[in-house]
Amino acid sequence: MKWRLVCRKLSDYVRYDLKEIAFPSSFPDPPHIKKRRKLTWHERFLVLKEASRLYAASWVRDIGPELRPNDYKKDEDSEDKPSGAQKAGKEKELSTLEDLAVAARGGLETLRPALQRLYMMRASAYTDALKSFIEGYQEGVQRVMEKKGDTTSQKMGDPPEKMN
Repeated sequence: MKWRLVCRKLSDYVRYDLKEIAFPSSFPDPPHIKKRRKLTWHERFLVLKEASRLYAASWVRDIGPELRPNDYKKDEDSEDKPSGAQKAGKEKELSTLEDLAVAARGGLETLRPALQRLYMMRASAYTDALKSFIEGYQEGVQRVMEKKGDTTSQKMGDPPEKMN
């Protein structure tokens, strides 16, 4: 009798507890979560088709007038004419985007020099900003040192006060 009980407990341990220890199951879903049914092969195909269409559309968004000239002609006709400074800034931005788009279309050999130019422009802008900051800082330090020099020279030139 006890032997049967030990065998049953051992088999239950191996069947349920040991399996849970070796391969723990995840928590069950909360009660408000409804399980969705599995998609059929046709529905999977339709979802994949829509996802690939959206992915392809994301590659064509803002790549410049060289690849989609008709869209940019419409935009130019509908907009009011911007001022000279705005127009020059816009042309410069578009030329950088155009350059990158054409370089990306050409492959890695053409993309690398375009990216190097872009990073060199950014690096020169950062170095110029840093130089101007350092110059301004040094001017400020000089002004403070001159003020300190004026105050110390005035103190040395004054006769010492006598204490009563």
